[in-house]
Amino acid sequence: MRRREFLTLATSAAGLSMTAYLPIGARPAQDAAKWKIGFSQVTTIEPWRVQFNKDIRAEATKHPEVDLIITDGEDKTEKQVADVENLIRQEVSALLISPKESAGLTGVVDKAIDAKIPVIVLDRNVDTQRYTQFIGGDNVTIGRAAGEFAVKQLGGPGKAQGKLVEIWGGMGTQPAHDRHDGFHEFTDKEKAIANLLDKQSADWKQAKAYDVMATALRNHEKIDLVYGHNDPMAYGAYLAAKDVGREKQIKFIGIDALPDEGVRWVYNGELAATFLYPTPGAEGLRQAVKLLGGAKIEKQIILPTKLVVKENAGEILKQNGLM
Repeated sequence: MRRREFLTLATSAAGLSMTAYLPIGARPAQDAAKWKIGFSQVTTIEPWRVQFNKDIRAEATKHPEVDLIITDGEDKTEKQVADVENLIRQEVSALLISPKESAGLTGVVDKAIDAKIPVIVLDRNVDTQRYTQFIGGDNVTIGRAAGEFAVKQLGGPGKAQGKLVEIWGGMGTQPAHDRHDGFHEFTDKEKAIANLLDKQSADWKQAKAYDVMATALRNHEKIDLVYGHNDPMAYGAYLAAKDVGREKQIKFIGIDALPDEGVRWVYNGELAATFLYPTPGAEGLRQAVKLLGGAKIEKQIILPTKLVVKENAGEILKQNGLM
């Protein structure tokens, strides 16, 4: 079967909104019984990534015309690059990718685009605008919401004071920088809030965050609030504090809000809050099917967030059959 040619149309004057179509005359639904869609996942270890894969697989069951291939980058850029190169050789009809880090995956994404394969980027971006679509949360907005919440917890605007530990995700990923920048739009306005660490990364991992926090606890007699760029890191910090009997002195904030993880920890009183960061897998597959079916898709889809605190955590757990 001849690989389909794709066009980019309807570019706005600002260059920010584009719509992609299959070419005139293409009949994808009639041309093949199945579309082979490849999904390059960065890792299958992190709980959020596990849910991500569950969501995309569940969506795939609704589309018998789709043959979904999922690869595991094993949290290594070189492995993920090799995975995508293999999917290109298989001539997938569309490529979905959630990169480990932006710069390292840009080259192979360009290779897929050069091979006329439409690319939908999920969660973490790449350093090119040539992709067909990006789907993910607005990490700056989420960071701002976390920063606003932190300021309130520490006394409110103009009155907030305390010592803050921030535990970064991967330094080479845009979400970590966005979550940092949004957060500090609020906390940096408060002169009495002191930042104790300088860009300490735990690479999104709970165990590494435990180690970062254990060191911070040894070096600082007073810590008032911990901001983890995801829930596992916030929880790892909580466990480190608990092990030295200081967890009740500190408020912990995370991001992700998986029901049986971040939401459960908020309900248990271990985290003060988490912010929903929905997985983009199901929407990514829906958009790929839409495109391959000949419909137009937007250049960018931003998924919504939500604050989860003790007051609404129980209801979320009930909605998910966990209470």
